[in-house]
Amino acid sequence: MTLEIERTPLSRVDVGLPSESELRAERRAARVRSEVALKVTLVTLIWLVSVSLLVGWGVTGPERQPGTLLLAALAAVVGPFVGAVIATRHGQFFLGGVYVVLTLAMVLPALSLVRAG
Repeated sequence: MTLEIERTPLSRVDVGLPSESELRAERRAARVRSEVALKVTLVTLIWLVSVSLLVGWGVTGPERQPGTLLLAALAAVVGPFVGAVIATRHGQFFLGGVYVVLTLAMVLPALSLVRAG
């Protein structure tokens, strides 16, 4: 008396090939990742340019304006936070974490800008 269970052996085709729904899910995930990367890159570039221009204008402008430096300090903290929100809302948690750390790192320069104004 044997206790072998008879079943059809698995073939390489059954295990190795992804199904059509898996392929669609992979394409959709790749598209979402690229859209998130483009949005975060756009936010980062706008953030870098705007903070640089505001700090430059606030320090070397015709009249030293504390409101400009205050706006630069606000943009210095809000820019990376927006990038973190965009990344985490779309499931890119590592990228979101990087931008949260960048947001926290920008608090000290923002405070120094407020004190300078």
